[in-house]
Formats: sequence, structure tokens, C-alpha cells
Amino acid sequence: MILDSMKLITIKRKTRLEKRFTPKMGELHTNVTYIKKTLLNIVPLETIHKYRETYYGKVKDCEDCVLTK
Repeated sequence: MILDSMKLITIKRKTRLEKRFTPKMGELHTNVTYIKKTLLNIVPLETIHKYRETYYGKVKDCEDCVLTK
């Protein structure tokens, strides 16, 4: 059966370009990666973690910068 091989809850990772604001650098365009838990690989349940990569290659949590409007 097809449903036996399907997992109910899966983890998906998606990267998109966003505008961020940091007090030291001002407005910043960066790739933000979201790790989400999904139900039946379709419905997103919750965001587990989100992080961004800096200009120098370091990985930082998105809590230290806020979204610009």
C-alpha cells in the first residue's frame, strides 16, 4: 500500500532571499534557511529553526536581526 511507505511527519528545509536589518550594517539582503516540520509532506506545522549565512560564511541565528518593513 502507498500509505504504509509515506511518513506522517517530515522535516523540510527551504532557503529564500530576505531583507534584514542589523544595527551595525543597516539593511542587508541575505539567504535565510527555514527548517519546518510538515504533515504528510504538504501542510506546514511549525518552524523549528531559522538561520542565515553571513557575508563571511559564518552561520547565525535570526534572533539577532529584525525584518525591515
